[in-house]
Parts: sequence; C-alpha cells; structure tokens
Amino acid sequence: MAFARKDLERLADIVTIAADQEIMPRYRSLGEGAIREKTSALDLVTDADEAAEAAIKAAIARAFPKAVFIGEESVEKDKGLLNKISGADLAIIIDPVDGTSNFAWGLPLFGVLAAVVERGVTVGGIIYDPVGRDCTFAIKGEGAWAKSESGAIRDIRVAKPTRLANMTGTTSWYIMPEPLRGRVAANLPKVKASFGYRCAAYEYRIVAEGLVDFSLHYKLMPWDHAAGVLIHAEAGGYTALLDGSPYLPTVFEGGVISAANRECWQMLHDALLR
Repeated sequence: MAFARKDLERLADIVTIAADQEIMPRYRSLGEGAIREKTSALDLVTDADEAAEAAIKAAIARAFPKAVFIGEESVEKDKGLLNKISGADLAIIIDPVDGTSNFAWGLPLFGVLAAVVERGVTVGGIIYDPVGRDCTFAIKGEGAWAKSESGAIRDIRVAKPTRLANMTGTTSWYIMPEPLRGRVAANLPKVKASFGYRCAAYEYRIVAEGLVDFSLHYKLMPWDHAAGVLIHAEAGGYTALLDGSPYLPTVFEGGVISAANRECWQMLHDALLR
C-alpha cells in the first residue's frame, strides 16, 4: 500500500491520544514499582511505556488491520518480531516513550516515535512531543513539516553546511564500545560543541530543524532511528552508517551520523572516528 499524508495524520492522532491518556498522567507521578531496570540504571522501562504501547497497538490494529506492529516493549518480550520488518508490506514501528530515563527522572525531554515501513523501506515518520504537544512529520519523497499545538504548520530544513570547527551536534558517545568510545570522546573538541539529551526524538527533531548541524548515534534499534532518519532526509539532510552504507530499519548494529550533506558527513566521520 502507499501510505499517504492522511494516513500519517491518522497515526499521529493515535499517538497523541495515547500520550494524553497513558503518558502525561504518569509524568512526575510514577509510584513505587512503576520504574524498572532492563539492563542497567540507564536502560529503564516504566508503566507509561507499557501502557502507551498497549494503547497504540490496539488502536493501530483497528485503524491499520494489515500492519505488522513492532513496538520496543513488544520486542523486549519477542525478539523475533524484528525479523518481520523486512518482509512486511506494511510495518509500523513504535517507541512509546523515547527518553525513558528523562521521563522517569521528571525531565521534559522525551517523546513518542512512530515509523511506517513498507517492504523494509521507511516511508513515513512521526516525532511527537507530549509536553510541547507539537509533532514533526515526513513522508518519503514529500518533504518534512512540523505542526504546533495551535495547528500551525511549517516546513522544516536542516542547517546550511559549515566548516567542522563551527558545527554543533548531539552524540551518544558514552554508549559506544571501546576503543571507539575513547576515540570519539577525545575527538569531540574538533567541533564547536556537542550535547547529549539521551532522547533520539529530541535529537532528530533539532537536527532536522537546523538547530544543530549533526547527530551521532551508536545503538541502532529501529524504533529510535527509522522515523528520525527519514524526517532528517526529507528536510534535506544526509545520513549514513559509520561504514558509509545507507541506514535501513533492518540494520540493528553499529552507528549512524546525520549531517547537512555528504561532504559534512565525511568531515565529521574523518574527524571524530579516526
């Protein structure tokens, strides 16, 4: 099927309702036992993650009955779901609360990510900010745009290319394995400034809107990146894996750099990784 703008807006409505009903009522109100560790103190799940994903999954089943649902918390229970992305005519990939640590700590830097994938290719993306109640969208080949709580719509565009010393960006160097971790950390002073928001939803939004020049991520689960990479590309940017190959939602290991164009990507790659 060809996923149209009206379909993406319908998916955004599902995400928004789930955020209003299941995420925001729990924000800064998580009781005892509502926050749990997965693999570490920086890898958390909360009652909001699980309740929001369940609500989104049920609503998607009604609105898009032929879609394969891939949710972060669902995959936690069944890793085999990841294998269904490449062959599905339509897959919808959801991160119910991206930036769970921030959410659990009461910080307003979290979001909901939704990606639409057809036969292994991302064709639609949504980043929703439940605090600001604004939404960023992209349809493959049709551009990227943002919609505020008031309903105002604006097209978005990545930053203009600039030299390395002037670049600002976001990085997740701290989750990289050694020796890459130490190498990237040592090389970061080559750019003007680097930030880490611990939330791919925020990081992809600000790089797609040209508020920073680049993003560098390492962990490659599709719910973190598929929507953001498409939105960045449709806003005029360039993304590739650390080995130079294209990003795909079926690649789950390695890192990815998003930049204004191919030349800026190469500058960042050479400066930070070598």
